[in-house]
Amino acid sequence: MIETWRWFGPKDTISLRKIRQAGATGIVSSLYDIKTGEAWPLEQIIEQKEMIEQEGLTWEVIESIPVHNNIKTRTGDYLRYIENYKISIENAAKAGVFTICYNFMPVVDWTRTNLNYTLSNNSQALRFEMTDFAAYDVFMLKRKGARDSYSAEVMDKAESRFSQMNEEEKAALEKNIIAGLPGGEGSYNRESIGEAIQQFVDLGTDKFREHLFLFLNEIIPVAERVGAKMCIHPDDPPFSLFGLPRVVSTADDAQALLDACPSPANGLTMCAGSYGARSDNDLVQMVKRFAPRIYFVHLRNVIREADGSFYESDHLQGDNDMVGLVHALLTEERRRQSSDDPNDNNILIPMRPDHGHTLDDEQRDVSVKPGYSYLGRLKGLAELRGVIHATSHIMDSKL
Repeated sequence: MIETWRWFGPKDTISLRKIRQAGATGIVSSLYDIKTGEAWPLEQIIEQKEMIEQEGLTWEVIESIPVHNNIKTRTGDYLRYIENYKISIENAAKAGVFTICYNFMPVVDWTRTNLNYTLSNNSQALRFEMTDFAAYDVFMLKRKGARDSYSAEVMDKAESRFSQMNEEEKAALEKNIIAGLPGGEGSYNRESIGEAIQQFVDLGTDKFREHLFLFLNEIIPVAERVGAKMCIHPDDPPFSLFGLPRVVSTADDAQALLDACPSPANGLTMCAGSYGARSDNDLVQMVKRFAPRIYFVHLRNVIREADGSFYESDHLQGDNDMVGLVHALLTEERRRQSSDDPNDNNILIPMRPDHGHTLDDEQRDVSVKPGYSYLGRLKGLAELRGVIHATSHIMDSKL
């Protein structure tokens, strides 16, 4: 696999030099100054690509070209935004970046309730706490029908939890949920998020899925023509929030998406942490099932709880079988190496150590993005590199 690292562009406090010293060879990045919906200029893609290459690295994956909400609802100026998206794909390919990760989550991108959850060793992790989320949804956002989204047990805990929150804790919870997270598209306030949520709730799951497929039928032929690979990121978390539709949460969702547009340019991002937050997703079997269409991998682990809560654990310790997952991915790479199919030209799969704990020194650094600390990802990458190396060695010895 190609070891990559998420880099937030020239303004990132983690330099390309530090990334190279961490052992990564590839970069996963975006053009963060381009407004969502606008076409990416070829010159800016080339400029950032050259900046990356000057440090001896390669720009392996674009993560992401955001999809405007008007495309998701097919309202307003959505046709112009689709045309701009096509231009961005074409320009990325002209610049020599051919793998594009994107998501189709409505309103909120990846969602957590606690960005500094303290673990037993005093490092800090990202956490989704169902009780806190329900408390926000029901008692702060006051979404219509919100109580029906939660069990009586969760509601009892949420009401008790909310009654004990001070104003500072309420503000922090709201910021964590709706104010935009690293890698997200932006932020909402309480009024605007309520309006956006209702628009998608009214749309419904079936119609939302139809809009995704219509979008794919527009952009995938462009990607196929220019040699690009589109790989959709799953919902995070992979279940409904705020009553919103979710359409990339399960193996059946992934199969429906691939069937809707059966092109080799239409692929998946295997995010172990996102898919793995559901106990009914067998990640190893999903890799085996969808292997030829997996073009990008996020490797991270989670520890799940019965009510849907979870936190991000060490990369090799959690509910996801990381060794089995790596073995399945390496098996697919070897299949591609021996294949005569021109669609298998992406032999090596880019992977990045997704998220990382915030360790001691970085906890006092206000510039550190939760989930994107240098030391935490350095630790995760080193652990994953060891698993990949050992698994490859064992597989080689059996040949």
